[in-house]
Amino acid sequence: MLLCAAAGAASAGLHGADVRRGPVPALARAHATVDVEVTVTSDPRQARTRVHGSRSAPVLLLFDAEVTRLTSADGSITRLRTPVLLMVSPGTATDRWTGLLPTTGLRLTGRLAPAAQPGERSAALLRVEREAPPRVVRGPTGIQRVAGDLREGLRRATEGLDGDARALLPGLVVGDTARVPTDLHDAFEATDLTHLLSVSGANLSILLFLLIGPPGRATRAERGGLAPRLGISLRMTALLGGAITLAFVVVCRPEPSVLRAAACGLITLLAIGSGRRRSLIPALATAVLLLVLYDPWLARSYGFLLSVLATGALLTLAPRWSEGLRRRSVPGRLAEVLAAAAAAQAVCAPVVVVLASRVSLVGIPCNLLAEFAVAPATVLGFAALAFAPVSPPTAELLARIAAWPVDWIAAVARTGAGLPGAQIGWPGGWSGAMLLALLTVVVVCCARLIARRPWMCVAASLALVLAVLRPAPLTRVMTGWPPPDWAFAACDVGQGDALVLAAGEGAGVVVDAGPEPDAVDGCLRDLGISRVPMVLLTHFHADHVRGLSGVLRGRSVGAIQTTGLHEPHDQAAFVHRTAAEAGVPVGSAVPGERRRAGAVEWQVLWAGERTGGAARGGVRGPPADTGANDSSVTLFVRARGALTLLLMGDLEPPAQRGLARDHPGLPPVDVLKVAHHGSAFQDPALLAQVRPRVAVISCGADNTYGHPAPRTVAALTAGGAEVFRTDRDGAVAVAGAGASLRVAGRD
Repeated sequence: MLLCAAAGAASAGLHGADVRRGPVPALARAHATVDVEVTVTSDPRQARTRVHGSRSAPVLLLFDAEVTRLTSADGSITRLRTPVLLMVSPGTATDRWTGLLPTTGLRLTGRLAPAAQPGERSAALLRVEREAPPRVVRGPTGIQRVAGDLREGLRRATEGLDGDARALLPGLVVGDTARVPTDLHDAFEATDLTHLLSVSGANLSILLFLLIGPPGRATRAERGGLAPRLGISLRMTALLGGAITLAFVVVCRPEPSVLRAAACGLITLLAIGSGRRRSLIPALATAVLLLVLYDPWLARSYGFLLSVLATGALLTLAPRWSEGLRRRSVPGRLAEVLAAAAAAQAVCAPVVVVLASRVSLVGIPCNLLAEFAVAPATVLGFAALAFAPVSPPTAELLARIAAWPVDWIAAVARTGAGLPGAQIGWPGGWSGAMLLALLTVVVVCCARLIARRPWMCVAASLALVLAVLRPAPLTRVMTGWPPPDWAFAACDVGQGDALVLAAGEGAGVVVDAGPEPDAVDGCLRDLGISRVPMVLLTHFHADHVRGLSGVLRGRSVGAIQTTGLHEPHDQAAFVHRTAAEAGVPVGSAVPGERRRAGAVEWQVLWAGERTGGAARGGVRGPPADTGANDSSVTLFVRARGALTLLLMGDLEPPAQRGLARDHPGLPPVDVLKVAHHGSAFQDPALLAQVRPRVAVISCGADNTYGHPAPRTVAALTAGGAEVFRTDRDGAVAVAGAGASLRVAGRD
């Protein structure tokens, strides 16, 4: 142990010295613009979209790279090998960047910045702002070119597939997830199936299983698989297995993650085939040590940790649990699959909690249901990849056949993620992980006791089913949410707006969609909304529209209406693109129009660009985005025939004064959705005119904008309104009207 620790420390020190050596770190601290040559060392990957207030951060392409040549301002050249994270802004040449292969040499100009956190693999961030295509000074190596051609052949073979199969098949085979949409990726995360989208030892194990048959018979005369049927000797079979492993590494790129997957996959297969599982634990430890010595940053990789834990669970826990299930009359193959899924889930769930602060209740059943389709999808996918260079029609045929099991896997993920209780929140960080690990140990220790009492098994299974399905009547009784006969709800989606108007049994009109799909989707599920006659997007700021895919997820949506001002342009384009993919028509709200859906009717009071030049009454106006805010669709709503509401989007004082001027007869309302998350910029005259009984402010906890402003809350309270805010009260629901008005917060 001391020797291993010393070797790991020495390797980490040497690799860390490479990061700190040379002029790049100092230039990064100065945020200097540099002319460099770099060698790309990874495939491009997209950074996930982040919402920052009203704006959505642009999607960046990220590459791992090494700076090999630095040209200073005086023309002097420095040769070096310093790792950096290359960031490319989206532009007209994005397609040229996405086609780059590892080992490609580039000459570029960019701005350096320090690494996001100390101790990272990269010495600096290198951002390329220009939209020009990459200047290639050295092509990729032959191995990388072959791997790229094979992967491109698989992509071409899947072009004709529909929907999920086109996106998923390259991911299942070679880890190419460029086409996987965000909602499908989120579904895989919710069901703990993301390991299928990354290159893992399971891919290699399936290929070797096809060659040698059942691993337990690999060294017997009656061994199975293709090798004995083709008359291949044991020695030649071993060589072919090595060749398949080499080809696997080449096609999936010889990166540390691929080498890790190959090592762990071979060890697992060898353990199963030899029947000497316990003696393979030292072999696993040796493989981990060698991989960490080769790439010390793997020691900080959660993916590496999850892979090692899962492999160790398959070698230790899974065999014992499988044998215990067999003793209780569970069929052998089912016992093995169930034990493997349960063991991997038990040891990996605490680490997942550190990353995601949630626990999946459907992970094991979804993995069981997907397991039977993984092998045929992988084998057919690799066959399509092999035939793509020599016979594209054959590759396309194989891809079409592989689409059947792939569609099944996607359906399992989407269905599992769509269940109301698919995942539950859990304390994050290592404290939450320790708590979950302790709970897992208690459950495992009690499993034998529970198994001896059938009634306890039935009760536990029923409780789990109820927790996952969350039938609305039971949920309402246990949580009190949503309250009976609710008419209006403001979802807790953080710093953003997402409002729901009850329009009948299981139906609701949605006003704005918040910044994140999962948040608004979860709120609609809790409210029991499965049908949305209309989605009204007050304006195109990201904190009001980026969650649109969550509203569309698994629901029938009649139409989408938006403001007339399509700014910001990128967010307007996102809305139209998302709607087009879902087949939902998009139109613009027109001031004065009246609509009705079930028990709710509304009139559009304000929409489109009406910023004007009104004075701000001596109040300093907000510095940005005023035009889009003042174009917010504003609604006067009557719900269940009696409850009146005024929903103002993010209107600023100039537009609020224009609203009062255009509608001098605007009556007092029961509920006011306070404009712009309760900012300080409100028109006192309009607040006095509508005199709300209840004021609802939708804002995020600990937001950096100071929402809601204390003076806005004080003004509402002084006017007789009871103020509810989602950052403290959680989701807010309103029922009744007038004297019988009832408000419930889900804090």
